[in-house]
Amino acid sequence: MNVATDMSLWSLVLQASPLVKAVLVILLLASIASWVVIFSKRRLMKSTVKEMEWFEDRFWSGGNVRDIYEEIHRHDDHPEGMPALFKSGYEELRRQRNQVDVTSVDVVPSVQRAMRVTLSRELERLESGLAFLATVGSISPYVGLFGTVWGIMSAFIGLGDVRQASLSMVAPGIAEALIATAMGLFAAIPAVVAYNLFSNRLDFIEKRFETFMEEMAGIVERGVTAANPVKRERAPRKPEPSEPVRTAPEL
Repeated sequence: MNVATDMSLWSLVLQASPLVKAVLVILLLASIASWVVIFSKRRLMKSTVKEMEWFEDRFWSGGNVRDIYEEIHRHDDHPEGMPALFKSGYEELRRQRNQVDVTSVDVVPSVQRAMRVTLSRELERLESGLAFLATVGSISPYVGLFGTVWGIMSAFIGLGDVRQASLSMVAPGIAEALIATAMGLFAAIPAVVAYNLFSNRLDFIEKRFETFMEEMAGIVERGVTAANPVKRERAPRKPEPSEPVRTAPEL
């Protein structure tokens, strides 16, 4: 077997020490698992944003919140994302309205708490897998570096009994050791990039969720106050010319 064949990538991997091979296998499995998480998380984020945009268009098209609630149930028995926030808020509103002498002081905090609990669950669902990507991105270079250090150390130890060392004798050992570093970077870089992209996307979704919760609470407060007036409300603010005109649903 000639030197060029011995220095091929596959030959270097096969000739590596058992510990370096174990490091390469661990990094390969981590890379495969991170790509599985990346594709599944990308699909989840995309479907969440699509569902959010559909619901916002429907919600601000006017009508009645009960009609929106029934339409959500027809669309999905177990809604997720922003429809889930609305569902939990509306169901809490309906429970509160069945009580006697209900005021906005009692209803609005209850609706907000119900939506906040759902928000926590939705964020937990969306955040699942991000910790794994962060772990792979942070420790993979160090795992690869460990394999590199071990491989280089083994290569130089093997020269201890040699009187006249040459580069051709130590080059294969160093090359196979550096493969571990390359494998660590191969596993870490996509995980870090995906983690940052998904984190930014999650922040965007969370802000949209929180904005909707505030808008929903305002609609509930105005509806309950109108049904049980205690004081005259101020006229609603007219939208600025650059703001889109939206029609809030009625309770």
